Amino acid sequence: MSFRFGFAFLVHRYTWILYTYNKRILREIDRRVRYLRKRLEILRVVDYNPQQDGKVFFGAWVDIENDDGGTLSFRIVGPDEIYGRKDYISIDSPMARALLKKEVDDEAIVTTPEGPKVWYVNTIRYQQDEL
Repeated sequence: MSFRFGFAFLVHRYTWILYTYNKRILREIDRRVRYLRKRLEILRVVDYNPQQDGKVFFGAWVDIENDDGGTLSFRIVGPDEIYGRKDYISIDSPMARALLKKEVDDEAIVTTPEGPKVWYVNTIRYQQDEL
């Protein structure tokens, strides 16, 4: 009799743990949906303008290199677009702010916690190459 009671208690406790965990996950999803609905109301599509050619602006794919020969390639996008992509950076980031309006072969000085770092713009394009 006590074995059944103990087993029933464990099953009840397990289901309660699952219930509270899933309830918390659902609250997180609801919060994210509310946030995205608010962002959709102020969303603005930025079209490509031929005057942007040759300079770094929103939506540009940029290849940069530092003095040590390290290279990076990324696209400058809005803060809501960076999630799940390793090759996107937010326009609000220090790197993007330093690169805005730069041209090929310009140097950009990026402020980092270790101090200023110098990067050189190698290429700027507004269409990603198809692989």
